[in-house]
Amino acid sequence: MKTKHWINFIILGIIWSSSFLWIKIAIEELGPITLVAYRVLLGMLFGIAVIIAQRVSIPRTVKEWIPLFILGLTNMAIPFFLISWGEQVIDSGVASILNATVPLFTIVVSHFMLDDDKMTAPKVVGLLMGFAGVIILMSKDIGESHSSIIGQVAIIVAAVFYAGSSIYIRVTTQSTAGIVRSMGPLASATVVMWAAAFIFEAPIKIPTLPITWIALLWLGVLGSGLAFLLVFQLIHDIGPTRSTMVTYLFPLGGVTLGAIFLDEKLTWQIIVGALLIIASLFVANKKQP
Repeated sequence: MKTKHWINFIILGIIWSSSFLWIKIAIEELGPITLVAYRVLLGMLFGIAVIIAQRVSIPRTVKEWIPLFILGLTNMAIPFFLISWGEQVIDSGVASILNATVPLFTIVVSHFMLDDDKMTAPKVVGLLMGFAGVIILMSKDIGESHSSIIGQVAIIVAAVFYAGSSIYIRVTTQSTAGIVRSMGPLASATVVMWAAAFIFEAPIKIPTLPITWIALLWLGVLGSGLAFLLVFQLIHDIGPTRSTMVTYLFPLGGVTLGAIFLDEKLTWQIIVGALLIIASLFVANKKQP
C-alpha cells in the first residue's frame, strides 16, 4: 500500500475501534433505531457539506442511485442497527472483537463474487481459526445469558452484511465520485431509519445528556461521514479484502477503551477468542510463495 493508504487505514482504525465505546454510551439514552437515525443523519449532513464545498456533481439517474440506495441498507442501516441493538446486552469490547470477523466473511464472499480473489489453503485455515475464536468468545455466555448470545449473533450478522457490501461497492461504484459513494448510502439510510424510528420508537427522543450528543457527533460525522469516505476509496484502490483488514485494530481499541471507561471485565474467553480471531486474519491473508 502507498503512504496515503496507510494514513487512511490508521485513521479508520482509530475512528471505528472507538465507535463501539460511543455506541455503548449513546444506547443508554436512545433506542437502537433512533440512535442509528441520528447517526446517519449527521453523517449525511457532513457529506452534503463536502459536496457543496467541493462542488461535486451528484447522480441524476435512477440507475446510478440504485446501488447507493442498496448500500444504504446493507452497509449502513442494517449493520448499524444490529451492532447498536447487540450492544444493549453485550460489552463494547466483545462487539469490537466479533466485528473483526468481517475480513473472514469477505474472503468467502470474494471467492464466489470476484475472479481475482479466490479461496486458498491459508484462507481456509484462517477461517477455521476465526470460527474457533468466535465459539470460544461466545462460550462464556452459554447456559448463562440467552440474550447475550443473541446480541453476539447480531454483531456477527452485521459483519456478514459489511463483507457482502464491500464486494458490492467495488463492483458497482467504480465510476462514482468518492464523497457520493459515502453520502448517497447515508441519504437512503437516513430516510429508512427515520421512518423506522417514527414507526417503532415513537415518540422520538431528543437526547438531553451532553455525552450522548458527543457520541452521536462522533458516530455520525467521523464514524459514518468521514470513515466511509475513506474506506470506500480504499476498497477501490487496494481491494475489499485488504481494506476490511482495518478491523484488525478493532479488538485492541475496543477492548482497551471498554475496560478503561466502561469497567468491562476481561475473561480468558475474551482474550483467547480475540487472539484467535486476530491470528486467523493474518493467516488467511498470508501471501503464498
